[in-house]
Amino acid sequence: MHPTVDFDPELISRMSQRGPRYTSYPTADRFSAGFSAIDFAAAAWGGMPGRPLSLYVHVPFCESLCYYCACNKIITHDRSKAAKYLGYLVREIDMQASLFAACGPVEQLHFGGGTPTYLSDAQMGALMDFLRSRFEFADDEAGEYSIEIDPRTVDAGRIHSLRRQGFNRLSLGVQDFDEDVQRAVNRVQPEAMTRDAIAAARAAGFRSVSIDLIYGLPLQNLATMSRTLDKVIDAAPDRISVYNYAHMPQMFKSQKLIRDEDLPDGATKLAMLGLCIERLCAAGYVYIGMDHFARPDDELALAQRNGTLHRNFQGYSTHAAIDTVACGVSAISAVNGTYSQNEKSLEAYYARLDEGVLPVARGFRLSADDLARRDIIQQLMCNFELDFGALEQRWGIDFSAGFAAELAQLAALGAEGLLELRPDGLQVSRKGRLLIRNVCMVFDKYFGMPEAVPLQRLRYSRTI
Repeated sequence: MHPTVDFDPELISRMSQRGPRYTSYPTADRFSAGFSAIDFAAAAWGGMPGRPLSLYVHVPFCESLCYYCACNKIITHDRSKAAKYLGYLVREIDMQASLFAACGPVEQLHFGGGTPTYLSDAQMGALMDFLRSRFEFADDEAGEYSIEIDPRTVDAGRIHSLRRQGFNRLSLGVQDFDEDVQRAVNRVQPEAMTRDAIAAARAAGFRSVSIDLIYGLPLQNLATMSRTLDKVIDAAPDRISVYNYAHMPQMFKSQKLIRDEDLPDGATKLAMLGLCIERLCAAGYVYIGMDHFARPDDELALAQRNGTLHRNFQGYSTHAAIDTVACGVSAISAVNGTYSQNEKSLEAYYARLDEGVLPVARGFRLSADDLARRDIIQQLMCNFELDFGALEQRWGIDFSAGFAAELAQLAALGAEGLLELRPDGLQVSRKGRLLIRNVCMVFDKYFGMPEAVPLQRLRYSRTI
C-alpha cells in the first residue's frame, strides 16, 4: 500500500509554529462567560427533532499523577469523592435528557478523563443503566461506544464487564514501553499488563482497540522509540495515536516535575516522529490525520475514503455532524451551532447543580461565517481537500470574493509545497498533511487577533 503521507523534516522544521488542534472551530479560548445555561437550553430546543446524538461523559479522577498530563483531572485515593461526583453527574444527565427528549438515538458515547475506570465496576454499571434509562441508544452494531482505560486499573474480568455494560471500543494509554521513560513520567506500566488488556478486549468482543503513544517524553530517543514501535506493531491494535508531547510547565503544574535536561532535543523529537510514520505505514497502517493511524479496514479509514470522516473534541470520528452533549466537570458540548463548557472545578460544578441549573460556565454561538469556516476546517482536517463549488452551494457564498485574502495565503503555502491550489479547489500534498494545522490556520479569523496573541504563545503547542 502506498503511504498516504510523506515526511519532509526540512519542510516541517521551517514551517512548524504554534497553533490550535482544531477539535473545534472557533477554538475553546474564544468561549465567553456571556453564554449561559439559558443559551444552551435554547440551542437544544431549537434543533431538528429526531436528530441523533453523541454523548461525552467526563470522569476526572486518577489514582496517580502522570507528569506529562494536560487533562482536567483530580488525583485522589478517596473513593468517596467519586461517589459524590456520581450523585451530581446523574443529576446533570437527567437535566440534559429532559432537554433532548425530542432527539433521536445516541449513536456515539465516549467516556474520558481522568481515568474512567477509576469508577468501580458497580458504579460504572449503575451509570450506564441510568444513561440507557434516560436516552435511547442505537444498537451495538450501529453505535460507537468507547471508553478510555488505564491498564493499571483493570483486569480481564473488568474488561469483559465493560463489554457487557455496552462499550464496544477501547482506548488504552501506553505512551511508551521503555521502563526508564515510564519512571521519568511516573507511569510504570509493564508490557505484559498492556498485552493482557488487549487480549482481554479481543476475547470480550470489542470492535476496536486503540493505543495512545507520546513522542518527546523525557529519556526517549530513536532506539527506545524503535523498541516501543516493535511492541506496538506486534500487539496489532486497530488504531494508534502518536501524540506530540508539548512541554508547557507554565500551564500544567505537573510538568514541572519533568527535568528539562531529560527531554529530547528538537532534532531527535522530529526524527522520532519520522520513525513512527515510517514504521507504522510500513506495517500497513493508514495515516488518518494529525496524530492518528488506523488499519485500512478500520471504520476511520473507510470513513476517510468515502468522505464521511468527522473531527470533534474526542478526535476523529465516523459519526459526522451530530450534536455532542457533554456531561461532567469541564466537559464541552457542541449543540445546534453553539459550544458550551461546564464549570472546571468540582466546587463550582456542584454549586450550579445545587441551584437546579445546568453547570454551563461559558460558551460560544457561531455566526454564519463561523459555520462556513468550521466546515472548511473540517474538510481540511478530515479529507485534506476543498471543493470551492460545493462550499459555495452549501453556504451561499462566492468563495474567491469572500476568501480573497485566504487564497493569497494559500498560494504562498502552495509555493512551499504544502498544497496544490486550483481554480475550483485545493488538494493538500502528502508532505503538507503533517502540517494541516498550518493550512487550517489560514481560515481561522480569530487566530492572530492582537488580544489572542499572548495566549497563543502560552496555550498552543507547535504544529509539529
